[in-house]
Amino acid sequence: MGIDGVRLGPGHGTHAGPLARVFLALLLAVSLIHLVSQLLAPGQPLGEVTQVLLMPMLGGYVLGCTPAPRSSLVRLALVAVFFSWLGDSIPRVLHGDPGFLSMVGSFLTAQVFYIVLLRRWWRSSVLRRPVWLLPYLLVLAALVVLCAPSAGALLVPVIVYGLALVTMAVLSTGTGLKGGLGGAIFFFSDSLIALRSFTDIDVPAQDFWIMLTYILGQFLLVSAILDKDNAAIGAARQQAAGR
Repeated sequence: MGIDGVRLGPGHGTHAGPLARVFLALLLAVSLIHLVSQLLAPGQPLGEVTQVLLMPMLGGYVLGCTPAPRSSLVRLALVAVFFSWLGDSIPRVLHGDPGFLSMVGSFLTAQVFYIVLLRRWWRSSVLRRPVWLLPYLLVLAALVVLCAPSAGALLVPVIVYGLALVTMAVLSTGTGLKGGLGGAIFFFSDSLIALRSFTDIDVPAQDFWIMLTYILGQFLLVSAILDKDNAAIGAARQQAAGR
């Protein structure tokens, strides 16, 4: 038995075991190689290969931190990471508008799973303090205004994805500072992608900053979810022990 979808069992909880440490080291190594490649040799095979490896390393870290049976929080996070991996991978085999739409669709699905996961903490999010919603909405509105002239038929899916991304970022604040920062950084990363794709705004080392913020945002968000999972399991154990 458990609470909030958390199953109780011996040894269940978030802890950095040997497998987690291995995948964390691999994630750091792959991230470093990828970011250096973005600075020194953007668009080359090394950058392409390492980008596809990022989310599997993050997923392996999550698995290493959470012995079976895993809670609904962890399972939803893993599904979101999987669809993020699809978003990273599909554009390598599909190009043009089909590749872009497939990427957006994959990341949109990832955001939906993050939203389903994060909505349980909405009462602790900035939704309870509407004034803090304004920066998120202003950034989204500015992106739509900047991207609309060049987006053409892609404008609608871009807006839908933008709304999902903002929803995820807002709800992530309910997990605390770490998760809220992760959601905001993730939002910033995708904002840079929108500017690169649909405007003439040139940010120096843009691909580097996109990937740095993407990796950091995903890691902080997943790490905050693991913290919440651990806290829920601890509370459930205390409740069970007090019966």
